[in-house]
Amino acid sequence: MKLRVAVQMDPIESIDIAGDSSFAIMLEAQQRGYELFYYQPRGLALKGRTLFATGHPIALRDEKGNHVTLGKEERVDLGAFDVVHMRQDPPFDMNYITITHMLEHIHPKTLVVNDPKEVRNAPEKLYVVEFADLMPPTLITRDPRELADFRKEHGEIILKPLYGNGGAGVFRLAGEDQNFGSLVELFTQNFREPFIAQRYLPEVRKGDKRIILVDGEIAGAINRVPAANENRSNMHVGGKAEPTELTRREREMCERLGPDFKKRGLIFVGIDVIGDYLTEINVTSPTGIRQVKRFGGPDIAALIWDAIEAKR
Repeated sequence: MKLRVAVQMDPIESIDIAGDSSFAIMLEAQQRGYELFYYQPRGLALKGRTLFATGHPIALRDEKGNHVTLGKEERVDLGAFDVVHMRQDPPFDMNYITITHMLEHIHPKTLVVNDPKEVRNAPEKLYVVEFADLMPPTLITRDPRELADFRKEHGEIILKPLYGNGGAGVFRLAGEDQNFGSLVELFTQNFREPFIAQRYLPEVRKGDKRIILVDGEIAGAINRVPAANENRSNMHVGGKAEPTELTRREREMCERLGPDFKKRGLIFVGIDVIGDYLTEINVTSPTGIRQVKRFGGPDIAALIWDAIEAKR
């Protein structure tokens, strides 16, 4: 199958190809002979009901420091493409939300991965609450009294922005931490949205497992272990990726979640599990597929394209 593929992402010149899932997806597309076009979100233009993007044809190489060649800049009608991958990183702000509305004008005639309407309706830290029985105790609020009561009930907690990503702004607060009031004040001043508090899970010292599902089915997993001086397991803040196996509990979680992902058109999803608890469902720009393959797991980029071809 020959597909015309556009990829909407952050600047491709500055990515770390060793761990970048978007790069892996594009590299597999190139190997299959698909036509590849790259653009940044700022290059979108909705004129009437026609969605244009200004960007570049690209050629890729799996060579650090020499991974991309950009063709001549072009303005294209995205509705003429077979597939668009929405792969820019959060923050999940009004710009991100507006872009999902713009992409809805071409989906599903042009398959947008993931479905832009469902991405908009499934913010990582809110969508997961639909499966609250799988989560640790969680509170979403801006009310300092609610947060103080939650902390009193659970002792050690994690406080983080509701629409953050990559571990940014994640704080661990012990039950007697005297910085609690100042930190809540800081969050209130800097974020218009509610924030999220969760009971701290000491099991995170053993790792935060990223499980990847493709079209609702388990595709692979890695464990991300935080550095000795960190609470966050995100790899770009020092978390170490390790091979892992899924527990029975984790497989049961995926069996519960997978049908909903499939129904919503969420082809590529990464869920985060600490101990026996589901903590996030990542639908915007999940990562981890290069690490899974590096540890001898399946080629998830190929699985993603197999699923897309089946839908085209």
